[in-house]
Amino acid sequence: MTKACLVLSDGTVYRGQSFGFEGETAGEVVFNTSMTGYQEILTDPSYCRQIVILTYPMIGNTGVNPEDVESKRPQVAGLIVKEYCKTPSNWRSSQTLAEYLQKNKIVAVEGLPTREIVRHIRERGAQPGILTAQATDLEKLKKRAAGLEKMEGRNLVGEVTCDKPYLVKAASIKKFRVAAYDFGIKQNIVRELTQRGCEVLVVPALTPPKDILSEKPDGILLSNGPGDPAACLEIIENFKPLIGQIPILGICLGHQLLALALGAKTFKLKFGHRGANQPVKDLESGKVLITSQNHGFAVDPKTLTSDMEMTQVNLNDQTVEAFRHKRRPILSIQYHPEASPGPHDAKNFFNEFTRSLVHGPRSTVRSYAQTHRHP
Repeated sequence: MTKACLVLSDGTVYRGQSFGFEGETAGEVVFNTSMTGYQEILTDPSYCRQIVILTYPMIGNTGVNPEDVESKRPQVAGLIVKEYCKTPSNWRSSQTLAEYLQKNKIVAVEGLPTREIVRHIRERGAQPGILTAQATDLEKLKKRAAGLEKMEGRNLVGEVTCDKPYLVKAASIKKFRVAAYDFGIKQNIVRELTQRGCEVLVVPALTPPKDILSEKPDGILLSNGPGDPAACLEIIENFKPLIGQIPILGICLGHQLLALALGAKTFKLKFGHRGANQPVKDLESGKVLITSQNHGFAVDPKTLTSDMEMTQVNLNDQTVEAFRHKRRPILSIQYHPEASPGPHDAKNFFNEFTRSLVHGPRSTVRSYAQTHRHP
């Protein structure tokens, strides 16, 4: 097995063995604590330009299948695991994880001390790094890693958005038409909407508002995606004229962009929220939801305008998880209500959005808490 190593920008080096494509890659080194769903994680466009560490001790147990994907190809820059399972067992598996990664030229390394690396990132913060399965001069690698570009200031939406619009029909009877700005949209977000009677028109990130309005949508989705929201000024200015005209749903990056468009600010988290067990408290109902999250930036609660009301908060670090606008039909959340992977505590959020579509653009959208009820 080919030797490999991870070199962080602070000069720290970890050694392991390659089980993916035997090349070299660079990106922001982050970790995800989910115990399941590695295939969905690998294909989530929000991980563009990131080397992902999966903290669960063995990965690859169920192989890879063509159904459990969030996009057409792996989106991660590289993958790090403690131990790779060489003999997967699942009735849907069509290939091993190693075969899938090699075919798509994704560098993957096992045998690294993942717990130690995660502690290092928690203490020092997420940082750029180089993952390589090629024999190179270690000192040169350290110098190159030290000069890598950080995630702050990077607009990566252009790398993951669609080239042209495409239509996804409602799963049953069509009730609504939703225009979805693709900033790196996960397919399960589209599925959740289509299962609720929405016909979803997915459009490129810089589609002009006049083109959106000409399609006569009942609502607009601002999707998840990668990169620094504050670097997406052109995208924000593009969709900004639509605010107040049509009900808008913002998820993850879309949530952050919507907050910026309304006058708030965002900031970089030390090591981000990436996992399927983030506790979120609804401030109106007092209920706690266990949510799936994947983001490295957050909305600064101190910068929310008088028209913006925080409705949900993260119980780990008190960051903004959701807000509503007091005068406009806006729903906005930081986490992923579609999960995939993760718990389904927040799926009712999509029901709240479709309810807002019934009353049209003049409706005042109620907060998620007002309609979310646990059995």
